[in-house]
Parts: sequence; structure tokens; C-alpha cells
Amino acid sequence: ADLFDGIVLAEQRFHGEGYQEGFAEGSHAGRAEGRRYGALQGARIGSEIGCYLGFALTWHCLLQKCTDEKNSKKMRALDSLIGMVQKFPYEDPTYDKLQEDLEKIRGKFKQVCSMLNIQSDFRMGTEKSSLTF
Repeated sequence: ADLFDGIVLAEQRFHGEGYQEGFAEGSHAGRAEGRRYGALQGARIGSEIGCYLGFALTWHCLLQKCTDEKNSKKMRALDSLIGMVQKFPYEDPTYDKLQEDLEKIRGKFKQVCSMLNIQSDFRMGTEKSSLTF
């Protein structure tokens, strides 16, 4: 009777073993793909935020010498953008308001561009890998 039980239960046993092996392989592949995707997205956000900071710091330096009221408003907007970028949580990928804060920074960037009469829809980099906002 034990010989036939082994034969009858073999399909169930092999199914269970195959499931466990497939699950382990899928988990490993999923983690690797998730790591690659996370690194890519992190690099994109980092490049975008870095561009905003460089833009804001450059314009801040250019406008420092002018002291009229219009430039004062522009400087305050630039200071606000710089402050938002500096407070952005680069080191915390689990920050729950990351997308919300990123959208606020994008909005402030567009506001600053409008104040400076600059198109906020420009491309940076080479033809193949351009960053568009």
C-alpha cells in the first residue's frame, strides 16, 4: 500500500516542490528587477532635482546685483525654490510625501521660470538621453 501511495502522491509532491522552486526564483528575479527600476527612478529624480538647484543658484547669483522691487520678488521665489530642494528627502526612499513634494518643487520651478520670462519646457542633455520638464 505504501508503494502505491508514493506513486499517487508523487504528482502532489512534485507540484509543491515546483511551486516552491518557482516562488524562490521569481522572488529573486523580482528583487533584482525592483532594484534596477528603483535605481533608474532615483537617478531620474536626482537629475531633475539637481537641475532645479543649479538653475536656481545660477539665477540667484545673476540677480544679486540688482536691487529693484521686481528682482526682489524673483529673489524670494528663487530662495523658496532653493529651500524646497535643500529640504527634499534624498536619503529616504520610503518618504510617503515624496511625489507630493516633487510636484510642489516642479510647480515652484515653473513659477520662477514665469517670473524670469523663461520657458520651463526645455530639454537638457544629448538627443538620446534628454531630461524634459
